[in-house]
Amino acid sequence: MDTLEALAASGSLLPLTGLLGLAVGSFLNVVIHRLPLMMEREWAMQCAELRGEDPPAAAPLSLLRPRSRCPHCGHGIGALENIPVLSWLWLRGRCRACGTGIGMRYPLVELLTAALSVACAQVFGPGMLLIGALLFCWALVALTFIDLDTQLLPDSITLPLLWAGLAINLHGGFTDLESAVLGAMCGYLVLWSIYWLFKLVTGKEGMGYGDFKLLAAIGAFLGWQMLPAVVLLSSVVGALVGILLIVARAHRRETPIPFGPYLAAAGLIALFFGKDLVSRYLGLFPT
Repeated sequence: MDTLEALAASGSLLPLTGLLGLAVGSFLNVVIHRLPLMMEREWAMQCAELRGEDPPAAAPLSLLRPRSRCPHCGHGIGALENIPVLSWLWLRGRCRACGTGIGMRYPLVELLTAALSVACAQVFGPGMLLIGALLFCWALVALTFIDLDTQLLPDSITLPLLWAGLAINLHGGFTDLESAVLGAMCGYLVLWSIYWLFKLVTGKEGMGYGDFKLLAAIGAFLGWQMLPAVVLLSSVVGALVGILLIVARAHRRETPIPFGPYLAAAGLIALFFGKDLVSRYLGLFPT
């Protein structure tokens, strides 16, 4: 922590945190792309095992191996082609070998991660809260884009995030331990109850279990007091976006809309502005 305090005193904390955010954002692009593929391979292996068959042949895949490649031509991405944001601008958003377009989402994820990282440093300053806030934001960025792509919220991210929230609040971090434990319990049970009520009334599944675990993780980090604001914000934003998509005919009524991104957005709002919102409108925190 002395190093972080020295960086803050020298005025280097914000720019260095921003650079760290860019690097982490580049890695999150890999996580967003590869983690669902790794999950699919694991499920295929489990299904083959249950059927008594040999597992399907596939090249090794992890978050670190093999090296990133162009999905169109297989060109290996070199170090100079993998500099966050700058490489995309230098290559003009195209593969150096085949000229296939590289989606703008890659630099946007890097810039978003950097912006959130700088905001964490600005709001929380040097210390354990900064480390916790960074982990919280980075996990929510990854979960948001994975859910948008696949409608999955991997346990390998949501569950460690939940335990990290409890750990950082052991001696009072973002909230006290009792509020964190109640936040995790209530976060899961609130959406679990809504899920079953909706299913009993309509016979359909309105959300997935990953949403329950994500709200539990948010509750573990920020405490039960933040849950009403998170649920309200995520529901309002999700409803508005869904209506706009339907009106614009970019989305069919029967097509499911992932709820994770709205929970993540509400969690970020609660992280940075939640205590002020709650103290103003619900009176649960002293002003």
